[in-house]
Amino acid sequence: MKKRLVILGAGESGFGTAVLGLKQGYDVFVSDGGKIKSNYKKQLSDWKIEYEETKHTEEKILNADIVMKSPGIPEKAEMVKKIRKAGIKVVSEIEFGSWFTDAKIVGITGSNGKTTTTALTYHLLKSGGLNVGLGGNIGQSFAYQVATQNYEHYVLEISSFQLDDIEKFRPHIAVLTNITPDHLDRYNYDLQNYVASKFNITKYQTAADYFVYCADDEISAQNLTAYPSAAKKIPFGFDTEFAEGGYVKNDNIIININQNQFCMSIQELGLSGRHNVYNSLAAGIVANVYGLRKEQIRESLADMKSLEHRMESVAKVRNIEFINDSKATNVNSTWYALESMDKPVIWIAGGIDKGNDYTVLDPLVRKKVKGMICLGVDNTKLHTAFGRMVDIMVNVNNMTDAVRMAYNLGNPGDCVLLSPACASFDLFENYEDRGKKFKDAVIQL
Repeated sequence: MKKRLVILGAGESGFGTAVLGLKQGYDVFVSDGGKIKSNYKKQLSDWKIEYEETKHTEEKILNADIVMKSPGIPEKAEMVKKIRKAGIKVVSEIEFGSWFTDAKIVGITGSNGKTTTTALTYHLLKSGGLNVGLGGNIGQSFAYQVATQNYEHYVLEISSFQLDDIEKFRPHIAVLTNITPDHLDRYNYDLQNYVASKFNITKYQTAADYFVYCADDEISAQNLTAYPSAAKKIPFGFDTEFAEGGYVKNDNIIININQNQFCMSIQELGLSGRHNVYNSLAAGIVANVYGLRKEQIRESLADMKSLEHRMESVAKVRNIEFINDSKATNVNSTWYALESMDKPVIWIAGGIDKGNDYTVLDPLVRKKVKGMICLGVDNTKLHTAFGRMVDIMVNVNNMTDAVRMAYNLGNPGDCVLLSPACASFDLFENYEDRGKKFKDAVIQL
């Protein structure tokens, strides 16, 4: 008799898991409490996969052998509580997908920098001639690629939510970019719960695997002993010279792996800014562990371009530069954005606060921000945090007004920075939607 696979949520990971489940002989049912996007609905129909939307039918769900819960669905959701109470196994998409591939996996997680590091690592490995897929939180679903492709390697961006429901997922190389308070609303406002989730990426690794982590990140470094890993540990950072690892010396990134040294000037890197030096170190370590040619690594690190919505320079209007950093959904991401600014800033911020502590931004805001546009349904916390240190604060509730107001406040030589430090779901579908509307509004100026 076929095992029954029920999938909660019909987005990218849900659809991909449904296809993989179908191809592996499961009886598949997809249930989404909201409306399913038309493209996924068509694909589910094309694959002849049974689904429902705007409801969860208990008798069709609680008879499951296994449930894949999409990462956006919290544990406190009523249907999830009922599934847990019934004792049904719950797994994430990356866990399910990993059961059906022998490919080597590079898994990358962290509060900040994971998308850029993932894209950069994929670029390095693909340019190096490897048969490699890109998935997880970026691009096409990992499970769908396992079902339809034959990659020998995968580079996966993995969120804490995806790591919550693993039971044996084991990347050959695990990368932890950093840990800063984020998504605390999903972790009972307890940072240690979030830390434990991040360290799950190395939980099932063996001595044949590698765990790459940022030694400069206090929370990661402090928790290494609390979450022991059997994998070979490879640190990276700015100031400590590692016999095995990556660091910065005399404006060069230096990577030592297996008594083999790679060296490259920071000025040659395609991605600029201190945060991208960290990202380049992490990706460079992975490429060196793989044994790619040094010239190929150097060339790929040099020709990588910034990703959309991540410190993306949109345009200059009246010599006022507009930068789209919509991906900055937490305080630490915004810290890196402000830290890299060398012009007076009109800062567009706000959205759904995830338990943010803004005090770390105080010195940068005092020094660099001349005006602030608060873009959100409730901007009270931003006013409380920055009202006394920013001369001009304006509330708006749509992106067109935010961009126009920022433009009116700016002078030639200034920079308008969209770096919200918050989630986007109060006014936008997601951070991509927020970033696209920002770019559209800039073009309309």
